[in-house]
Amino acid sequence: MKPAKIVRAFYNDDDILLSAVKTIRENKYHIEEVYTPFHVHGLDKVLGLEPTRIAIASFIYGCIGFAVAILMMNYTMIADWPQNIGGKPSFSYIENMPSFVPIMFELTVFFAAHLMVITFYLRSKMWPFKTAENPDPRTTDDHFLIEISVSEVTGKLKNILKNSGAVEINIIDSKEH
Repeated sequence: MKPAKIVRAFYNDDDILLSAVKTIRENKYHIEEVYTPFHVHGLDKVLGLEPTRIAIASFIYGCIGFAVAILMMNYTMIADWPQNIGGKPSFSYIENMPSFVPIMFELTVFFAAHLMVITFYLRSKMWPFKTAENPDPRTTDDHFLIEISVSEVTGKLKNILKNSGAVEINIIDSKEH
């Protein structure tokens, strides 16, 4: 059964928001989404979200960049166009590797950073020309918003939200959402 109502509770302080999320989850309500104007430390743990695996992806992307750097330098400096630069032999990649360390480092960082950003955007479903999903413009300025999906809005939920420090509570149909 799909929830019929969405309750939006606005808060004006991040500490109050964290406390409210704890209280709402303790009372077994499902928090659909939390919108904040800046990163709130500890919010992911309070919401019970799983840890991100972007660090694993970053390591893999860095390894790919490192491999591309080695292959590119071996091909360009040894196989394709060998040159005697500074008296270094041009027939062996291993003997020239110390001079290639900056290139290996830079390509490792380049691949890790750029592919992580692309992965983040794709995973977050944020691509160019996508319309914003922000329900209220105040959440980009100075307010915090908790969206709770419920089948029926009860007085208990309203009391929990008011007692947790909500400055405004709005109830909308999920069809409008």
